[in-house]
Amino acid sequence: MKVLIINGPNLNLVGTRNTQVYGKESLSEYLENLKKKYSFEVFHSNIEGEIIDKLQQAKNQNFESIILNAGGYTHTSVAISDAIEAISTPVIEVHISNIFDRESFRNKSLLAKNCVGHISGFGLKSYELALKAILDK
Repeated sequence: MKVLIINGPNLNLVGTRNTQVYGKESLSEYLENLKKKYSFEVFHSNIEGEIIDKLQQAKNQNFESIILNAGGYTHTSVAISDAIEAISTPVIEVHISNIFDRESFRNKSLLAKNCVGHISGFGLKSYELALKAILDK
């Protein structure tokens, strides 16, 4: 199965930014180690439009599933939510922290209603849980 992981703004800083919430391991190191067990491609952008473009291109690139951590765009981007709704490739929303146990503005996901599932609060392991969910389907 061909899986795409899309990471949004500031996720390139995981391991150095707010380590009490996100931990000290970098996301890129974690995903490289995870590639020893699973096959997937990774895309990162801090730019909303690039994330939308990647979502729209996923089917043409033969991705069968997408794991999306949209970072702060989760709570603000109607455009990313619309892009998820418009594509046929299933999307699992992933977050490292428990967004429901943080600041009130982070408690709402504009994306969730258009995703097939939501995983949050398990640290970087949230990505592996999403991969397992995809493979179990």
